[in-house]
Amino acid sequence: MKNTILTTLVMLAAAFAAEATVEGAERPVVIAHRGASGYVVEHTLPAKAMAHAMGADYIEQDVVLSKDGVLVVLHDIYLEAVTDVAARFPERRHEDGRFYALDFTLAELKQLQLNERLNTKTGRQALPGRFPGGAGLFHISTFEEELRFIQGLNKSTGREAGVYVEIKSPDWHRKQGADVSRATVDMLRRYGYAKKTDKCWIQCFEWDEVRRVREELGWEGRLLLLMSKNPKPGMLEDVAKVADGIGPSIKQIATGKTPAERKLTPLVRQARALGLAVHPYTVRRDELPAWAASADELHEVIFRDAKADGVFTDFPDLTRQWIDRHSN
Repeated sequence: MKNTILTTLVMLAAAFAAEATVEGAERPVVIAHRGASGYVVEHTLPAKAMAHAMGADYIEQDVVLSKDGVLVVLHDIYLEAVTDVAARFPERRHEDGRFYALDFTLAELKQLQLNERLNTKTGRQALPGRFPGGAGLFHISTFEEELRFIQGLNKSTGREAGVYVEIKSPDWHRKQGADVSRATVDMLRRYGYAKKTDKCWIQCFEWDEVRRVREELGWEGRLLLLMSKNPKPGMLEDVAKVADGIGPSIKQIATGKTPAERKLTPLVRQARALGLAVHPYTVRRDELPAWAASADELHEVIFRDAKADGVFTDFPDLTRQWIDRHSN
């Protein structure tokens, strides 16, 4: 069943290839957030194949380390929200109720079934309209497996999708004796991603780690600071000396309790004035901000009003279609 899904999605990729955006143009870039996660379970190879088929310019990977030092693609350092780890390894639960990926070898992680993200307090799907649970089709991929898969799709379709890698909780990893950032940079270089001319971004929420990736680890490729809070005075200037862009929440580029009350913040304008690209997160048609009444209106604000350079999206087809309709 899983191979059939992948084969179908690869065939779709060729059909969409002619409509893909070209890197280097002024059109905004479509970043598939954890793949086409609005349709298929996040960070699975079928979700990445579907994103490629839908014309995503970049496909996102979140990376954490296993107990035996292998980079795996997971959004969290925890496992319980997206796998059946509690049923398979109940004795591995920590006192805080969590199951940490770093406690499991790759062989153990490969035994887990991936599922649509759950609200761990209720045990129900966080977004109930998405891929139904219990299908048992999906497993954790290593970072290397995913890089090879995307590069394979690039070759077979003739359309290049880049990779957009988030280093997850690097400070926490180092406190456990593991260097997830060094492992990530080394793996990207091994697969031909090393310079700003390569279709690759590294992103992280930790400012100290962004600087470390550039200065200590010598990363010469594109680099982005993710942001969950508005920057303090002078911070954007510091970021512009090290990084190539920022990734704020969409709630940081506009405010308002209703569409009628919507107001843009100055963040995108300030960042772009310093030469920083702005790639906000995340377009979800099933979880819109209060100031947008529809996915179309959300895209309008992000691209027409705020003039962001790209966006992370759970629905890469909707974002691709909006950009294509408005890029004449």
